[in-house]
Amino acid sequence: MKTKEILKKTWHFIWNSNSIWSWIVNIILAFVLIKFIVYPGLGLLFGTNYPVVAVVSNSMEHDSSNFELWWEYNKVFYINRNITKEEFREYAFHNGFNKGDIMILRGYNPENIEIGDVIVFRAGKAYPIIHRVVEKNGHFGTKGDNNPDQIRSFDLDETNIKYEQLIGKAVFRIPWVGYVKIGAVELVSSLKG
Repeated sequence: MKTKEILKKTWHFIWNSNSIWSWIVNIILAFVLIKFIVYPGLGLLFGTNYPVVAVVSNSMEHDSSNFELWWEYNKVFYINRNITKEEFREYAFHNGFNKGDIMILRGYNPENIEIGDVIVFRAGKAYPIIHRVVEKNGHFGTKGDNNPDQIRSFDLDETNIKYEQLIGKAVFRIPWVGYVKIGAVELVSSLKG
């Protein structure tokens, strides 16, 4: 067979065939394109190795319909750090975000990160952490908006996040789409054991 004929049949198989094999090939192609072309391309564009992350916990959730109630419950922590309610309202994602959201990140010089920014950083956990900067003094202090206090455990000390742990700053939110990734990870984990 000539190369042109092979390409024509392959193209037809991928785009026009409705067989199970065509669907399997399409899923594999989509995975390969996203993993090895789209994701690295976004990484170059946004200046970070992790341009897109799925939120896997509820540590940044609040009842977005009632900021006043959320503030009343959490204000002591922020006031003790000289963050007023008015300042907090000016922060990006001041109403938090939810487990299952996708966050788009940009790479930033740690010197340009400010109190109130939402950052993603490496910790001693299997996945990166996405929390709000509440202190900055040669390192970051962070806190999940929905957490009662900063986490201080053997694998994470939110009072001392080093600049080199920074992965990026959250700049855009896509609600709920991350549940696709969360579901896939949970499925694979359940199959393993």
